[in-house]
Amino acid sequence: MPRLTLAPCAGALPFVFALTMLAAQEPGPDWLVDATAYGARIEVDGDTLTLTNGLIARRLKLLPNAGTVAFDDLMTGASLLRATKPEASLTIDGVRREIGGLVSGRVKNFLTPANEAAAAGQPGAWQLARWEARPVVAPFAWQPRAAWLSRPPRPWPPAGKALALTFAPADETGLEATVVYELYDGIPLLSKRIELRNDSSMARRVDGVEVELLALTETGSMVGGDADVGLRDFRALHVETDYAFGGAMEASSDNPSVQFVPDPEYDTQVHYERQAPCLLRCAPRIGPGVTLAVGATFESFRVFELVFDSSERERRGMARRRMYRTIAPWCEENPLIFHVRHADDSSVRAAVDQAAAAGFELVLMTFGSGFDAEDISDANVARLKALADYAHEKGVALGGYSLLASRAIDGDNDVVDPATGKTGGFARFGNSPCLCSVWGREYFAKLRYLFERTGLDALEHDGSYPGDLCASTTHVDHHDVADSQWRQWTRIRDLYRWARGRGIYLNVPDWYFLSGSNKTGMGYRETNWSLPREDQVLIERQNVYDGTWNKTPTMGWMFVPLTEYHGGGPAATIEPLVQHLDHYEARFANLLGAGVQACWRGPRLYDSDRTLALVRRWTGWFKANRALLEADVVHGRRADGRDVDWLLHVDPTLPQKAMLVVYNPLPAAVARTLTVDLTLAGCRDAVTARFPDGVALRLDLDPRQRARVPATVPARGFTWILMQ
Repeated sequence: MPRLTLAPCAGALPFVFALTMLAAQEPGPDWLVDATAYGARIEVDGDTLTLTNGLIARRLKLLPNAGTVAFDDLMTGASLLRATKPEASLTIDGVRREIGGLVSGRVKNFLTPANEAAAAGQPGAWQLARWEARPVVAPFAWQPRAAWLSRPPRPWPPAGKALALTFAPADETGLEATVVYELYDGIPLLSKRIELRNDSSMARRVDGVEVELLALTETGSMVGGDADVGLRDFRALHVETDYAFGGAMEASSDNPSVQFVPDPEYDTQVHYERQAPCLLRCAPRIGPGVTLAVGATFESFRVFELVFDSSERERRGMARRRMYRTIAPWCEENPLIFHVRHADDSSVRAAVDQAAAAGFELVLMTFGSGFDAEDISDANVARLKALADYAHEKGVALGGYSLLASRAIDGDNDVVDPATGKTGGFARFGNSPCLCSVWGREYFAKLRYLFERTGLDALEHDGSYPGDLCASTTHVDHHDVADSQWRQWTRIRDLYRWARGRGIYLNVPDWYFLSGSNKTGMGYRETNWSLPREDQVLIERQNVYDGTWNKTPTMGWMFVPLTEYHGGGPAATIEPLVQHLDHYEARFANLLGAGVQACWRGPRLYDSDRTLALVRRWTGWFKANRALLEADVVHGRRADGRDVDWLLHVDPTLPQKAMLVVYNPLPAAVARTLTVDLTLAGCRDAVTARFPDGVALRLDLDPRQRARVPATVPARGFTWILMQ
């Protein structure tokens, strides 16, 4: 085993004193407003390494073995760690092997300097062999669609520093596990993954992997009952992984590998039954169950840990939104999308013509249109290529819809229930093909072939892999139930990564952002589009308000049925468009005013010159203000039909720092003075407010950076106010 060597760092301070000094200093700039001062770095001090960017610090002691001994929030001075654990673990050929880690004191409530100094190595754990600084590496390529970005593409991979610690077992040769941390510039966010290299004399089976195991401090105290009640919304950090699936359109529901569980070693906690969920465990619930050939490397999923600096909902939500912009910057691609209802040549060409004339940027051949992504016949490929070429000549992108899960293929290709050994009825959507069956292999090959040959620009992939297990032992690309989830996830992940590298836009109603998808549903009930038009308007604003707490405006799509959808008759539909221009305009104000795109689904975008003028006016206004409309959202007042509701768009890097958008649901014009917090817009002392009629007004800010903004809004109307 290579000998571990430590390089001293001249002038480094002991960490406990450095932390004290940091706490005594003047606080730095708010990272949500100005993050330039917070560059990532690796500090070496004797037998410790600290990965820090001035916002957070993760410190690892290297002797007697390597293990995390501090995870600190430098923004508040809080310590997130109360005890030590193994750095990771791998189950190889049925035997759990701990990777590094230290054993601290008997009491697991806190980790004092004395506990740390006396910490011993985890018995039997793999030992640290070496460590190195590495560059941050992109897990896959991204080809940005610059026309759909309101700013230059963000750096990919994100700027930062990586630290790799390699461990080896003492009782055998040929195996090495490398734990890789990446800390990013300007955000309290780090990632972690494991790479297992097999240079032994035989293949090994990776039955399990724990990428992260952290003994976290509690964020509250429950003596009895559900120990998580009242605590889950105030955890000190948000954790998610790219091993995500489920179908809830939200990270907290679609990340089964992130588990906050009781710590069996923590017997001095307040909860009487010792059930406080203060042990973070990031591991698949089953598997991966894969065989690692000699000379091969297994790479785990990636864990992302975002530290919050506040319990306030807006700051926590904005931190998450900044995280997605950092590690999934394609989520900012936000084209105006027309879902054409029919995929025959004449309908698609007409839709492209209308999109080009009206300022829309992407035509999608929608569900039920007749578009078949699995038809790779020469005739269909040639037809679709001709349509894509026609769209490109008009400056419009073209894509189509494909359904994956929530359908049955046949007994040879569907997922098999581990409990009954039968197909059907048990899957997340009732039925689903196995992605690792012959059908699955061919389906994914067909998608790639079609997009490569036709030049289509976008895929709306419905019912993407939801995490179904499969107990088949005859499917070609997985062995049994143990590897079925990992192999199926890998298959769909690889498709999305491939698409991201080719610039193929992905609408996916599941949480696959970290694997390359661009957009998911904002969150709505489809049957609500059968309600009367006036009800749809208000509910739509509620959906947008609620959906943008944890999503950027560009991450979630809404839905506008131009023709009847889920019933409702004439009272629910917009067609004929020219007869409902007020309602049509209200939908544009709702959505583009929030920076949110919708699936505008129907046969046409306009049916008269008046309708075309209306659509062009709104798409033109949106494009003129795109950078600010797609920026961060500060939530004002949620729509309830009783008074005005409003949102504030903020971006301190722009000349125009904020835009206030205000909606009036009432039947008469109203004048209101709204108190608007401009802290996260980076505004100080005063701003100039510019109104739609060209009037400019100086507004002084109070000591809390709030402005009192006068707003006059027409009956059932909309207004906006720019601030700089």
